[in-house]
Amino acid sequence: MATHEIETQWMGQMQFNALVNGHTIIMDAPEKSGGADLGPIPKPFVLTALSGCTGMDIIALLKKQNKVVKDLDIKVTGELSKQAPIEYVRIHLQYIFLGEADIMADALKAVNDSQEKYCGVSHMLKKALPITWEVIYNSVSIFNNKTHEEISSQ
Repeated sequence: MATHEIETQWMGQMQFNALVNGHTIIMDAPEKSGGADLGPIPKPFVLTALSGCTGMDIIALLKKQNKVVKDLDIKVTGELSKQAPIEYVRIHLQYIFLGEADIMADALKAVNDSQEKYCGVSHMLKKALPITWEVIYNSVSIFNNKTHEEISSQ
């Protein structure tokens, strides 16, 4: 079985540096929490991992079909619980594409395939909380699986 291993070193105050595949990632707390704000707090890295995983899936799936989009921006929103332990209670992804009109269906299929078949981070997180997503292609919303209640509560 393959494994991933990281090493995290306390650097003083609230700063920790993680060594991930030879890359240093700095985590810190804001000054009001005793840090020096030299890096992001750890929790958003969960959202970062999700966006990177699904984004790489989508680009790889499109490349296999020789389809190219001009741009892909992924915005991820993690709603936090109101009391400790502060955790994400739901996540929403917004995939924003720019590209030729004839690639729109391929982009939508790539997003759905990533979310339903390939993205290991999404698959893992869905065991703990709901994940919804929407696809915007050339400024037009073409898919949104967020329920009406979730949209209304924002």
